This record gives sequence, C-alpha cells and structure tokens, in this order.
Amino acid sequence: MPFYEYVCDDCNAQFELKRSISNIDAPTACPQCHGDHVGRQISRVMAFSHGDNGAVSSLGGNSCGGGNCGGGGSCGSCASHN
Repeated sequence: MPFYEYVCDDCNAQFELKRSISNIDAPTACPQCHGDHVGRQISRVMAFSHGDNGAVSSLGGNSCGGGNCGGGGSCGSCASHN
C-alpha cells in the first residue's frame, strides 16, 4: 500500500498515512491535535541517479536536508538512496 500525505487545517500538522487507494480520502483524525479537518496533499517526488562512478545525484524534488528529516538520513527519501 502507498503512503499519502495529509495536513491538519486545525494545527497545520503534516503527516503520512499508509492507505489503499480505495481509502485515500476516507475521513481521518489528526494524530497531533485529534482534529477532523484534515486534507490530502499533493506529494513531491524525489528521484536520484547513480552514476558510473557510484555518485548519487538528485534529478528532482527536494534534496535531503530540504525536507523534514533535516539531512540526517531518517526520512524515507534518504533511506531510499543510502
């Protein structure tokens, strides 16, 4: 199942949920404030290329450090190319 990004209109918390496509817009509560004014966000996609010399370069999207993980390697995007 894919992950989808959501934001709470009550407290501005951003979070992800793992859901089937049939439940993509099913109501959910904010995990931070438990409010029910939550909307789905458009996700940014990050792509990487591995060069012949083993170097990794970003092809698009946010680079690590520009996203929520702060470049520490703890986000899903960092884990995908580390």
